[in-house]
Order: sequence, then C-alpha cells, then structure tokens
Amino acid sequence: MQESGRVPGRLTQQERAALLEQLRSAPRRLEEAVEGLDHAALFTRWLPEEWTVAQNVHHVADAHLNAFSRMKMALCAERPHLEPYDQDLWAKTPDAATAPIEWSLDLIRAVHARWHALLADLPDDAWARTARHGEMGDVTLESLLAYYALHGDVHVAQIQQTLAARD
Repeated sequence: MQESGRVPGRLTQQERAALLEQLRSAPRRLEEAVEGLDHAALFTRWLPEEWTVAQNVHHVADAHLNAFSRMKMALCAERPHLEPYDQDLWAKTPDAATAPIEWSLDLIRAVHARWHALLADLPDDAWARTARHGEMGDVTLESLLAYYALHGDVHVAQIQQTLAARD
C-alpha cells in the first residue's frame, strides 16, 4: 500500500465512477455520431483498410455484448477463461456488413443499461476479480472497465475519421 492508502495500480472510487459514467453514456455519443446518415454514408468504405461506419457500429455491439458477458463471468466464476475472437472476421459477417445499424444501436443501449446496473454498486474487492484472457493473460474486472469505457469513444472517433474522408 502507498502512504495514501491506495493500492498501487488500482483505481479510486471516483476514477471508477467516472469510467462507469463514460460507459453508461457511450450509446448516446455513438448515436450522435451516426445521426441522420444515409445508406451510402453508413455502408461505403470511405477509407481503404478501414471498416465502414456500419461495421464500426456493429462491432461496438459485438464487443460490448462480449465484454458484458466476460465481466459477468469474472464476477461469477473463479478465474474464468475468456476466449479471444477475431474482430476483423466478425466485421465481415453478413450481419455486420449489411444489417441496419438500428439493430445494433438498440442492442448497445440495452447492454449498456444492464452493464451499468451490474457494475454500479459493486463492492471494492470485486474490482480485483480476475479472468484469464487467451491473448492478454490475466485481466481484472477493473482493467476491463477501463478498457471498455474508452472503447466506444475510440470507435466514435474512427467513425468521424471515416466520414471526414468522404468530403
């Protein structure tokens, strides 16, 4: 323990609360990024080697649904194994390439509501629970929160970059 009483590498309650709020509000920022876009804006590959706007939206739904499930497993099982997946292959599946983004936006809103309900009142010791990721090794619930709180915003920025390329 450091003199402050804080465990090194652990977030404070205030830091966790800020990340939880960022996670809770991510669906709104994603919706704002795609509001009013037509089919061409959503499904055209504006940048070579980058996903379309729609693929980004569907990816966030896939990734956050997986992350919710992974975090719940970490809470309910002792050091569960988290199977990695190839996000680029998932982005090429028919649903990710052609489905209406509204389906994924609905899913993202629902998952984030449940996710926030799951995490909002966890006791401090729960944040140190671990899972074993097939590529990253041991991860804590807290490290997953930190990663996924930022993940949605990374894809909002990617969407904005993609849309800027069409001009």
